Amino acid sequence: MPRKHPAPDDPRTWLARARSDWKLATAAIPGVLLEDLCYHAQQCAEKALKARLLAMGREFPRTHDLAFLVSRLEAAGEVVPKGVQAAVGLTEYAVEGRYPGFSEAVTERQRRRAAALAGRVLLWVETRLRR
Repeated sequence: MPRKHPAPDDPRTWLARARSDWKLATAAIPGVLLEDLCYHAQQCAEKALKARLLAMGREFPRTHDLAFLVSRLEAAGEVVPKGVQAAVGLTEYAVEGRYPGFSEAVTERQRRRAAALAGRVLLWVETRLRR
């Protein structure tokens, strides 16, 4: 039986995708490049922020720019904690880190930090959506 596609305007759909990306970002998979895991950390944060915007009835353009998404939340009256704002640095992993030669190699420490930042965003959004 074919799976039903989840509604793209449902914040829960976006959160499910964010959780999946976070699990990938925190996975220790032999042979997987750290840059790719950082990409999933960025994707986790991006999808979580978009989930919050949708829950607030706000639209957003297709963008990987986390600073832009945070500014949209703030413009809508959301108080974004500094720990969540710190995740805007993950934007660099959205494109550049996915291709050879565009950035320096990522260290395990950077990967752990990226995953931690993404997890902070995910937890914050999940908490906000439970209210």
